[in-house]
Amino acid sequence: MNKSIITYLMAFLISLFFISCSNEKIKPDVDLTIDEENTPTIESWNAKIFFTENGNLRAILYTDHLEAFDNPKEKLLKNLKVEFFNKRGSKTTQLTSERGRIDDITQDMYAYDNVVAINDSSKVRLETNELMWRKVDEKIVSDKFVRITSPDEIIEGFGLVSDQHIRNYEIKNVTYQTTNTNVK
Repeated sequence: MNKSIITYLMAFLISLFFISCSNEKIKPDVDLTIDEENTPTIESWNAKIFFTENGNLRAILYTDHLEAFDNPKEKLLKNLKVEFFNKRGSKTTQLTSERGRIDDITQDMYAYDNVVAINDSSKVRLETNELMWRKVDEKIVSDKFVRITSPDEIIEGFGLVSDQHIRNYEIKNVTYQTTNTNVK
């Protein structure tokens, strides 16, 4: 009886095998709604970009998500951190923001949303919602509202020009200023 059950079982499995095989070809679905012109040519997660000048490290950019585009030539960034270095290679300043953009032609970087830049040695803190770092002269500029907090003072206003180390800065239209040794 065992032999007949095994024979029937084998016949059933072989029949099932032949029934499941077919010549029917299944065509995959193709999404024709993709806009190739607005699709990044490169996409990367947890990326690190080095900016150098004559072989010397000037800045390192870290980002959670990077999208590079050919038209226009730019990189879009999410959750970024930039470390700036002086000519001797020492880290001087750190900048963070929620979003950013790099113009691949000029190498200028734009930071948007909760932008904070801190000088490591002087503890000067710059806060704004938008700024640009110009590579050509290594300046930080903004025409938006800015707040600079140092151990000695708080300055608020509109429009900023600063060196990338936030040592020499000018707020164009000061709206508030206080000097206080207990500023935190």
